[in-house]
Amino acid sequence: MKKLIVLMAVLLVAGSAFAAGSQNHHFNVTPNATFNNGLLPSSTNNDDTCDIASAAPAATLLLPYFEVDFNSPQTTARTTLFTIVNTTDLPQIAHVVLWTDWSFPALDFNIFLTGYDVQGINLYDIFARGQIAPGPTGSTGGTSSNTTVPTNPTAGSQPAANNANTLLDISNCTNLPGSFAANQALLRDLQLIFTTGKATGAGIPCTAQAGSVHANAIGYATIDVMSSCNTSLPNQGPYFTQILFDNVLIGDYQDINPNPATGNYAGGNPLTHIRAIPEGGPSNVFVGTNLPFTFYDRYTNTTPALPGGSPANRKFDRRQPLPSAWAARYIQGGTGAFNTNFKIWREGYTNGACSTALAANGAITIAEIVRFDEHENATVLSNGIISPAPGAPGTNETQSLSTGSAFFPQSSTSGDVGGWMFLNLNNGGSSVYSAVRAAGPSQNWVIVSMFAEGRYSVDFDAAWLGNGCSPVAPLTGAQGGFIGPAGGALVCPGPGTGGPIVGCTPGTGIFTGTNSTNPF
Repeated sequence: MKKLIVLMAVLLVAGSAFAAGSQNHHFNVTPNATFNNGLLPSSTNNDDTCDIASAAPAATLLLPYFEVDFNSPQTTARTTLFTIVNTTDLPQIAHVVLWTDWSFPALDFNIFLTGYDVQGINLYDIFARGQIAPGPTGSTGGTSSNTTVPTNPTAGSQPAANNANTLLDISNCTNLPGSFAANQALLRDLQLIFTTGKATGAGIPCTAQAGSVHANAIGYATIDVMSSCNTSLPNQGPYFTQILFDNVLIGDYQDINPNPATGNYAGGNPLTHIRAIPEGGPSNVFVGTNLPFTFYDRYTNTTPALPGGSPANRKFDRRQPLPSAWAARYIQGGTGAFNTNFKIWREGYTNGACSTALAANGAITIAEIVRFDEHENATVLSNGIISPAPGAPGTNETQSLSTGSAFFPQSSTSGDVGGWMFLNLNNGGSSVYSAVRAAGPSQNWVIVSMFAEGRYSVDFDAAWLGNGCSPVAPLTGAQGGFIGPAGGALVCPGPGTGGPIVGCTPGTGIFTGTNSTNPF
């Protein structure tokens, strides 16, 4: 597949596989503290967890949803901007992949970040102009490995030299990020595949239906720390010989709609920060992790085999998995004409290869949705896997859905315009997932987007009710499931945690929160 990668400010066609960087090694990971009473946690290492730690520096950033109107003038066009920040003094490489809403990787490019660097990307520039990060007139824009590092007044704020990170091969990182405006076939296919779902094959050699149909370009993006400026993709085995595991990147996005006729609002939020656990080390080295599965699970079946010829390791990327159960607040209607959309990213069923199988990612099932109004009245959408017809609203890998749409169960007759929804977004599993979760859980992310009167808007993450390690939430009908946080919280501390609590004997007994009997 031809993809964009800017090396020496020219367009290259990806097709060659990258040689493995170093021999694979297998290390065992053990908790940093253990207890033998069978009651307390097996580890007190807060990083040894599936909890997504807000906007803590990470090895992977996920932009769950973007939308770009590339047909309108920039002054009135809806667009999405995102920013990547390197929080360390060492240089880093960020590899960006733009995916369609059926999870086809249509475009990728590299961003070289000097120490303490920040790089903003306006997706309107990419879709309307074929430019990655244009700078002022006469400049190349962006940053690259030949950027001059400044001399700062204190040693603690001084970026290291651009060749100081020994984990990086920066030989192909000069003159980034560049432009592909001269390749009109690629630009046109990029516009088509993100709006009609289908390229001509002239610029992107994939003619299968790879996305749904909509007026604006809609998709999502992943950003990984990488060991080189390369042309590999997550659905290609060589990708996982190139990724790194340093939790160093932070980022945010802005969804801007300056058109008074269609919105006139803007919202922003941190990107989804996905940490590598354990972190650090060179590329193409397998290190064990206590995570049950990882974010890139559906793509890692082609990672290098372990020593001795055992099958490919499904947890090679070490990235934290994302949750499947969510609680999201809404306001829809009222005298202020409030609106709430849920921007939902969902894990699809395929590994993104160009084929008719991509259609499955346009009909992703949902286990259960329950709406609670402000009087606690519940309206339930199905007790079982909901399977909308292909192309129906809300079935794609990423989408923005109005809470007033028919996709969600509608409120009772109370007349309340506000409340919250329980979203059990498990998709039932897939044959491309590792055996540990053949029936789920699947990964998801939910952003609440509220706006009103063409003047007010805010985006914020919904609350996850269980992390990526939590089991599938049981349904509230025949399975007898109860809605609530997954598991119970330990209240009585263990030995060495700061002294006794009245009524609690550390090491011999524990109190649990009210959720301790929740079967979820």
